Amino acid sequence: MSTSEVLPQGAGYGVVIGIGLFFSAFMVGLTAIQARYTGVSPKDSEEFSSASRSVKPGLIASGIVSAWTWAATLLQSSAVAYRYGISGPWWYAAGATVQVLLFAQLAAKLKLNAPYAHTWLEIVAARWGTVAHLVFMGFGFATNLIVSSMLVLGGSATVTSLTGMSTIAACFLIPLGVAIYVVVGGMRSTLLCDYTHTTVLFAIILTFVFTVYASSGSIGSISRMHYLLSEVSKTSPVAGNAGGSYLTLRSKNGLIFGVINLIGNFATVFQDQAYWQRAIASRPSTTVKAYLIGGLAWFAIPFAFSTTLGLAAVAFSAVPAANSASQDPLSSSFIPLLAPLSQDAISEGLPASLAAATLLGKSGAAALLIVLFLAVTSATSAELIAVSSILTYDIYVRYINPKATEQQILRMSHAGVVIFALVMGIAGVIFYYIGVSMGWLYTFMGVILGSAVCPIALCITWKKASKVGCITGALVGFSAGIIAWLVTTSTLNQKVINVTTSGGSYEMLAGNLASIGVGAIISTAASLIWPEDYDFASTRAINHRSTTASSNVNDEQEDPESEKKVPDVSVSSVTNEAQIDPELDPASLNKAFKFAARASIVLTLVLMILIPIPLFFAQTVYSVTGFSVWVIVGILWTFVSAFAVVVYPLWESRGALLLISRGVIKDIFSPGSGKFIAPSSMTEPGE
Repeated sequence: MSTSEVLPQGAGYGVVIGIGLFFSAFMVGLTAIQARYTGVSPKDSEEFSSASRSVKPGLIASGIVSAWTWAATLLQSSAVAYRYGISGPWWYAAGATVQVLLFAQLAAKLKLNAPYAHTWLEIVAARWGTVAHLVFMGFGFATNLIVSSMLVLGGSATVTSLTGMSTIAACFLIPLGVAIYVVVGGMRSTLLCDYTHTTVLFAIILTFVFTVYASSGSIGSISRMHYLLSEVSKTSPVAGNAGGSYLTLRSKNGLIFGVINLIGNFATVFQDQAYWQRAIASRPSTTVKAYLIGGLAWFAIPFAFSTTLGLAAVAFSAVPAANSASQDPLSSSFIPLLAPLSQDAISEGLPASLAAATLLGKSGAAALLIVLFLAVTSATSAELIAVSSILTYDIYVRYINPKATEQQILRMSHAGVVIFALVMGIAGVIFYYIGVSMGWLYTFMGVILGSAVCPIALCITWKKASKVGCITGALVGFSAGIIAWLVTTSTLNQKVINVTTSGGSYEMLAGNLASIGVGAIISTAASLIWPEDYDFASTRAINHRSTTASSNVNDEQEDPESEKKVPDVSVSSVTNEAQIDPELDPASLNKAFKFAARASIVLTLVLMILIPIPLFFAQTVYSVTGFSVWVIVGILWTFVSAFAVVVYPLWESRGALLLISRGVIKDIFSPGSGKFIAPSSMTEPGE
């Protein structure tokens, strides 16, 4: 069926512009309510960029889920399910969950070694100076640009396929609409908006799940889905899968995708300021908890979504259309409800949108359009405020105006959001015109970004990490990744190198492995041979109040050539800490780090080794019973995840909600009496 006729073009503009304006208005109202009834206002640069470092774990976990739910999460996961069967959802979900779980270790070290930093690049600058700062800033910006381009490309491709809306218009309208509410609300309100997005996201995913597996006339049950997938396996067997079946984890290409997915997503988590931003905004005592909850909760989204719509798109090719002369998929006169898709359509992430439209018609297309738009805008808002922080603190304050006032910093933060929104739109249009799809970018990102993963992790966590070794590892690994990718492409494609030939599984696998492997080997080996003995004193001093107080006095005594003294950008310190926060107790934070290390490593082994590898080598093709267990576990995991990031944040924020409710009631019965008045010794109310 033609998806261009499912919804009118006006529906596309209505969703992109209308929902964008709705959330902008919602954010304005939310900000006004916060300022009046809780005393929290984004007019403070610390509050704007880091929510005063006081957000509770449930809301941080919800924000992590929202930020990590890209267009690719919904579209690419369904595409790999369409290509590889049930192995695709597992490798997509597991291969992109472990990074968030392992990031819990970096989040704990961040609170221990640089509790007042605004960006991870400030830590690099404080430890290794300007050269390292500029090198890793390049990797950071490349990460944000690639992630943002994937968001815009995936979102615009689906909006265009469902409504016929102009792709160019979608590329610009999506980020610009989000920029409005990010500028208005700042980090805390953005997290609250992310919470609403996540709530709607889970509601629509569960709607699709129960429609496909319970009420659909075309499928309607797990056993029927199993039968249809088995029929498709006969007519269109999957190359590299056991028995050509969609119902097995024995998938050679699925495993290759899993490795590419794992490497690429390490880069986009460890180097993306959006994830550091949430660690910075989190309360120190609960940072690890937030990332572990967020990672495990996020797993359910791509797994359940793609096991539903990705497999439904496959199954519909064995369901006869109303005008089919035969009911037998093997018959030459059989007309499927949904014809097999081209490789280009799969790479654009269209299986999900086609399945939704086939399943529920206009209502399905509209539901997918809304859930996709919310996913794209949530992740886009995270990217906008992340890049804004880098532009503000790592460029403007560090290199342009080290004596910037509070208002200058806030204005630069707002300008940074708008600037990067325009850059996102332009980048999306460029990639669109040169023929690069979201799927291509998704597998390519590890080639150019993977080399910096290990050096960055070592910088934040290991006192022996070598400056020269880590910079060299990042640059040489980058070169090795590009060379391996191009050489493999040339070798396997008769020396033809273009977008199509370079996007193959083996080509991308070679580049990804070379990039992250060479970067890790060089940086680790150099640090072992020529170790530093760093005490993290200069990173703990970043933006600390005591540093601020003494910086102006000591300006004339500082050695102008000492790079380690430059990063104390104390002008941006507007925190109210007179003493060290008791939550920053080193013993407690070290304990949290050890717990994060144990928990994240065990969960990583379970998700990437203990469950999938034995099933891969077993070559099992699931029976109805085995497939039923697979689907039911996914549904239960989705419900538990929804509880963790939808219900739990409400419970932990009951104090703030009660405070706001009291203020509103007071204003209703006695206008003007509900305004929040801070006690003389008050800590800011965290959400």
